[in-house]
Amino acid sequence: MLGGGVGGLVAAHELRKHLPRPHRVVLIERSLTHLFSPSLLWLMIGQRQPQAINRPLETLAQQGIEVVQGEITALDAATRTIQVDGQPLSGDYLIVSLGAELAPETIPGLAQAGSNIYTLEGMENLYQALSTFKAGKLALVVTSIPYKCPAAPYEAAMLLEYSCRKRKIREQVEFDLYAGEAGPMGVAGSEVSAAVRGMVEQKGIHYYPDQYLTSVDPQACQLHFASGLTASYDLLAFVPPHRVPRLAVEAGLANEGAWVSVDRFTLETRYSGVYAVGDITGIPLVIGKPLPKAGVFAHGQAEVVAHNLAVAITGKGEARRFEGHGECFVEMGDGKAGFARGNFYAEPAPTVKMYTPGLHWHAAKVLFEKDWWRRWF
Repeated sequence: MLGGGVGGLVAAHELRKHLPRPHRVVLIERSLTHLFSPSLLWLMIGQRQPQAINRPLETLAQQGIEVVQGEITALDAATRTIQVDGQPLSGDYLIVSLGAELAPETIPGLAQAGSNIYTLEGMENLYQALSTFKAGKLALVVTSIPYKCPAAPYEAAMLLEYSCRKRKIREQVEFDLYAGEAGPMGVAGSEVSAAVRGMVEQKGIHYYPDQYLTSVDPQACQLHFASGLTASYDLLAFVPPHRVPRLAVEAGLANEGAWVSVDRFTLETRYSGVYAVGDITGIPLVIGKPLPKAGVFAHGQAEVVAHNLAVAITGKGEARRFEGHGECFVEMGDGKAGFARGNFYAEPAPTVKMYTPGLHWHAAKVLFEKDWWRRWF
């Protein structure tokens, strides 16, 4: 397993569970810890501490999973061989779960101007900035698509608004959400997109779709968009551009500017015995848009790949297919959340339903967080 995020973690556990002990299950990750990214939104408003949303990967050794900590510097997909800090490793099968690379530096001024909502450091910085923020314009910018967890920036906007109400500064704060897309969660369909937009705008958050950020002036606190719009801000949070990791391009798994192509049902790449799961993949849907990048899909894909590899190795059981089902919570603040679920492989278009928001969906997300740590650590 290359990568210790959702896909790599789930695949490693499933393989270890179904394979006899003589078979080695090896997870390679440059970080020492596994970060539960959904909880970054709660950390942003002071409802979680950093240590509560991290776990050391070395503890997986107690469950029979070998963990190699280091930087993957080379990958030969044809021979299923990698270099980790200069040391070669090879396997009979390879699962690539390296995620999407965040690239705020590709937009001039962006990294220096605000907080990246997809990193622990960015959310810690945003929390600190919020603690002294009393009044002004709070801007959240979605730079471009695709990006991880399509609901995340909209959840972030609503939770920031909720936080300002709790601190009794709401009347002094203007919220602006600029999105480099036509609407929220567009792949889920027009009804879900309209529902999420309505949830955001009902909180008095100004929503500006189809605004593609080209540069930021940190000194003047100004945002510049491709449309010609220039907007000011006092506090800035952002979703950075996402791109495929360079390693995948150099290995021939992906073309420049594209994502790793896989069989949509088995997740196998064009190289025999090499699979890719999660955000690093690009899976086109019948509507012409790609499958969203979200942990729920990485999870489901990893389960299918691990199961099928166990079947191939042991000769026991029947192969499965990944069928494109997914779901997500949409945090709103005030202890409430929405919930969407559906089949993204459905034809002629994905069939996704948004359920009525309420306290119970927020409680379900809290339980999901607890269950995550219980299951994998």
